[in-house]
Amino acid sequence: MSLLLFAAQVSRAQETHNPEPVVSTSQSFALTDTKDLTPAGAKAEAVDYKGRKAVRLTRPEGDASGLAFLNGTQFRDGTIELDLATKITRPPGTRMPGFTGIAFRARPDGSQYELFYLRPGNSKAEDQAMRNHSVQYTSEPAYGWEKLRRNWPFIYESYADQQLEEWTKVKIDVQGRRATLYLNGSSNPSLIVDGLKGEDLQGAIALWSYSGEEAYFSNLRITPAKPEPIENGGDAAGTWDVQCNTDAGGFGGTLKLVRQNSTLAGLWLGGLGPDQAVNGMWRDGYVEFSFGGTWPEQPGTVIATLDGWIDGDSAKGRIKVEGRAMGRWTAVRKK
Repeated sequence: MSLLLFAAQVSRAQETHNPEPVVSTSQSFALTDTKDLTPAGAKAEAVDYKGRKAVRLTRPEGDASGLAFLNGTQFRDGTIELDLATKITRPPGTRMPGFTGIAFRARPDGSQYELFYLRPGNSKAEDQAMRNHSVQYTSEPAYGWEKLRRNWPFIYESYADQQLEEWTKVKIDVQGRRATLYLNGSSNPSLIVDGLKGEDLQGAIALWSYSGEEAYFSNLRITPAKPEPIENGGDAAGTWDVQCNTDAGGFGGTLKLVRQNSTLAGLWLGGLGPDQAVNGMWRDGYVEFSFGGTWPEQPGTVIATLDGWIDGDSAKGRIKVEGRAMGRWTAVRKK
C-alpha cells in the first residue's frame, strides 16, 4: 500500500488528533465484516469462527505487529469491551504464546498508542515465569514489553487464566492515567496500570495482532465516561515533599529539581541520605529520575529510581531501590 493511500484511509477512519477531550456517545461494532475497519499493517478478513461471524487479522511471517483502526473512534476515558481469540499458526515446537490485543488513545498514523494484549499460550505454561507473562500492558513504541519487564518486573504484566482458540471476553476501563483489564466477566482485575505512559490523553481505538497467528475479534463496544480533570505538561521544577511507600517500609524526603528542556537535575535530602545528586528526564509532565544513597545497616551504595506524572502541584508514580525495595511515591510541591 502506498504512503499516500494509507494516509488517505487513516484520515477517513479517524479525526485528527485533538488535545481537547470530546465526550461522545456509545459506539458498537459487531465486527461481522470489515466495513468499519482501516487496516494499518494487518490483513483484515470477515470469517466464521467458533460459531459466529468475526474479523480475522493476520500479519506476514517475519513482520511484527499490525493494527486495524475502528473508524470514527476518538477515545479518552471510559470502557472498551469485546471478544477475542488467538490461533497460533507457527509450526509445533516453535515458541509462540500468541499475542492479541486492543490499542487505545492511538495516533492517526499508528506511531504511538497504549496497548493491552493477551498471551494465552503462556497461561498454561509449566514454567511459572512464563505463566506470569499471560497479560501485558505496553505503550508503543517507547515502552515496549522488554523495557517495562527489565525496568519494572511484575508491574505491567501478570497471570490470567486463558485458553488458545477460545473466545475470551475482554473489558478495559480507562480513567485518566489509570487503566484496568478484566477477563471473562470477572469483577477481579487481571492487570491494573496506575500511570499510563503514553504521551496522549485521547486517540483512536484499534485491533492489534502479531505475526505467526490468526487473531479473531467480535462484538466490540465503547462506552465513554466523563474525562478525568488532568492535562499533560506539568512542570517538575521546584521543591517537593516526597513520601515513598515500599514493600520494605516507608521513607520520605525533600526533592529539589531544576529543568532545562527535557533534562532534570537536582538534589534529594531525606531517607537514603542527604544531598544526593538527582538526574533524569521530563517529557510533557512525565518524569523519570534516579539518585544514589545508602540502605540502613547495609554496606555500599543503592540506586533509587522513580517515574510518574506531574499534575499541577502534585505528583505520583512508582519507585524501586535496586535490590532492596519496590513501591509507590507521592509528592506535593512546596509553595
